[in-house]
Amino acid sequence: MFVAPALQVRRRVLVILICVCAFMAALAGRLAWLQLVMGDELAAKAMEVRMREIPVEARRGNIYDRNGSELAVSVDVYSVFAIPAQVEDPAECAQELAAVLGMEPGEVFQRLTRSLAFVWVKRKIDDQQARRIRELNLAGIGLTQESKRYYPKGTLAAHIIGISGIDNQGLEGIELYYDRQLRGVPGRIVVEFDARGREMPHATHHYVPPEEGHHLLLTVDEVIQYLAERELEACVKQHGAKGGVIVAMDPQTGEVLAMACYPTYDPNDYQSYDVAWRRNRAVCDTYAPGSTFKPITAAAALEEGLYTLNSWFYCGGSIRVPGATVSCWRSGGHGSLSFLEIIEQSCNVGFVQVGLKLGAERFCRYVSAFELDDKTGIDFPGEARGIMLAPQEVKPVDLAVMAFGQTLTVTPIGLARAFCAIANGGKLLRPYLVKEIRNSRGDLVWSQGPQVVRQVISPQTARDLQRALEQVVISGTGRKAQVPGYRVAGKTGTAQKVEGGRIAPGKYMAWFVGYVPADDPRLLLLVAIDEPAGSFYGGQVAAPVFARIAQEALSYLEIPPRTDVETPAPAPPSEVEVPSLLNLSLDDAARICRERGLELKISGPGDVVLGQVPPPGVVVRPGTQVLVETEPPAAAGGTVTLPDLRGKTIREVAETLGAMGLLLDARGSGIARAQEPAPGSQVREGTVVTVYFEPVRPDG
Repeated sequence: MFVAPALQVRRRVLVILICVCAFMAALAGRLAWLQLVMGDELAAKAMEVRMREIPVEARRGNIYDRNGSELAVSVDVYSVFAIPAQVEDPAECAQELAAVLGMEPGEVFQRLTRSLAFVWVKRKIDDQQARRIRELNLAGIGLTQESKRYYPKGTLAAHIIGISGIDNQGLEGIELYYDRQLRGVPGRIVVEFDARGREMPHATHHYVPPEEGHHLLLTVDEVIQYLAERELEACVKQHGAKGGVIVAMDPQTGEVLAMACYPTYDPNDYQSYDVAWRRNRAVCDTYAPGSTFKPITAAAALEEGLYTLNSWFYCGGSIRVPGATVSCWRSGGHGSLSFLEIIEQSCNVGFVQVGLKLGAERFCRYVSAFELDDKTGIDFPGEARGIMLAPQEVKPVDLAVMAFGQTLTVTPIGLARAFCAIANGGKLLRPYLVKEIRNSRGDLVWSQGPQVVRQVISPQTARDLQRALEQVVISGTGRKAQVPGYRVAGKTGTAQKVEGGRIAPGKYMAWFVGYVPADDPRLLLLVAIDEPAGSFYGGQVAAPVFARIAQEALSYLEIPPRTDVETPAPAPPSEVEVPSLLNLSLDDAARICRERGLELKISGPGDVVLGQVPPPGVVVRPGTQVLVETEPPAAAGGTVTLPDLRGKTIREVAETLGAMGLLLDARGSGIARAQEPAPGSQVREGTVVTVYFEPVRPDG
């Protein structure tokens, strides 16, 4: 068919017009989509591209003791940041910054050349460095304010407070447990930049202020904490011990008044200390409680009506149970004793009988009622659980020794809490460390008070136990815990340590737990000394620490002594601990034996003690004969290799050298730090070895 040329032209024009209209319609639709539907999202993305945020750290909340004394505060410091896109000459800039900040130029250069909009160069610098950075006025380099944690009292309460990191986060202790409340909300500075990453003059600058963290008011009393730490350190050094723990509580409320651990550390410079020194052993570790557990066994027996304080027992020095013979700590036994007296004299044989009569099911039920096999719920991270056998796993021999505190473990805070229940009439309380949380304006945000978990024993049982525990201090194993003018109730304990599933020879925990005034308890103190050298009994090592702290703390708390309370005169000792005489001259050995009421018998022609029977640490009756063996130094002609004595106590060094036929010249006290001749030297028997001792110190 023939079509006129004009008609063909019109058709082509129409097709083109339709195509152009369709394209314009699509373009208009796309534009409408971008403007109307995607407009807000694209605008936000554009803003995000050209806006940079500089973080502003929130000030961490302060931590105070119960009376408002500052224990942890935050101070303002500056941090250096970089906007890499704005740095004109990274190499030169890195050199200048490194010289001021004490960094390697290569490390700074690496940070300045990262493909990031914002990088930290160095956090939390001192004022002098910040001033020099300002003077350099380097392009792309700026300062922003942050806060740094500072602990004004140094080591005081370090194991309670814990530490915080460079990013304002809690890492340990109360700082970690209450991190969310302390941290606050960070702010930011928002700055507008152009396409080349340069800050735009007169552009958008937005400041979002940070919100300061909340402040904590602890239950801890700064003065009692100081007393506990001072006396604990002195005791550990005096006895050459591995370490120790003290817990002070208000038995009526469950408030922790002090919690001291040694060795300690300074949280301002925690990186310089062994990580193990930062561990709060009062909460996070468990130990065999020894005889301090006996009041728990006694509480169960009294509460179940199995005995009264006037029930009688007989201790012949040992008792046979299926599978073993269990000995009393006192050689020869205690004879006939009442129930009160087996507590007073800490008779193992008596408590074996009590435990066996209770039976595994009832015994374990009361341990669980006191929650000694569980966590206390204290507001502190990393709390450990006490460890004991399940009732169905308990054999008679297990029950026998658990009754007087062996083969089970407790945390110091758990044991202190159990004694609080005895002191306050039988109420088991949840211990706590924080009384109040307040905001930056001082408004109360949250508080907590006494929380009774359960009535674990009756008030009458608690009164009976109090009477027995007072007798422990008046005339029993805890006489050195007496505080003039105050009635004191308490219990001593000496527990053998277990390592690798076996009893560690010569390693003990010395315990004393007590409260005062016994008739109106206001202060409970637990003292635990880990591996004391020489004397290791709780009544000899830990009880005097209790007495010293209690006397000063009661005066500070304004609890006056009573005129009707008489401190009994010291009774003549019924037992004497054999001292170490090794490496002493015969004159010194004779003098020490006379002071202890012991007789010295000499075997051998020498003038230095190289062996003794009974060995050091054994408890005997006054007048017991101690046989010492001597050899003249010139008579021994052999040679021996001198061991490395560093890190040992005086007693350990004396025993080591004595066994090798060597003599000791001890200089100083504490732990051996150096020796002459050097370790590995070949020396003749009878050689005098000079060993230099230094007290245990936090700095090593």
